[in-house]
Amino acid sequence: MALGTAPVRIAVFGAGRIGQVHVANLSTRVAGVTVSAVVDVRRGAAIALASKYGVQLATDDVDAVLGDRDIDAVLIASATDTHGALIRGAAASGKHIFCEKPIDTTIEAIDASLEAVARAGVRFQVGFNRRFDPSFRRVHDLVRSGEAGKPHLIRITSRDPQPP
Repeated sequence: MALGTAPVRIAVFGAGRIGQVHVANLSTRVAGVTVSAVVDVRRGAAIALASKYGVQLATDDVDAVLGDRDIDAVLIASATDTHGALIRGAAASGKHIFCEKPIDTTIEAIDASLEAVARAGVRFQVGFNRRFDPSFRRVHDLVRSGEAGKPHLIRITSRDPQPP
């Protein structure tokens, strides 16, 4: 993939809650990105999410998507126990990777994934950021506007955002 003016074509793995959040954000808030595929073991969930945001491909076929030369990168938001295999498969296919935490469930599996990424020379990022969480945005806005004063410490307990 050459980084330039063409949109980055992304496949999103996982049509659950966080996958829905990512597809919505990528489709409506991020310039220069095209969500090209939604992949989920529950094909109906992939179809529903893809049709909601105008994504052309909805499938449960991981190998077909990883083998698609028109897809530049993957976003992994599937079940934790699938992360490692998807990372290694995407790396072997030369695709850049954003993966929701955690990378995998064991140190050995994490190391294998990181080695695959290094061998392939692809970009890799693990998502820990809650930048678009409505509660975090509200705190940000209160601090920025001065309404919250000048906080020296903010302690936040967060269970989870509301579902999409």
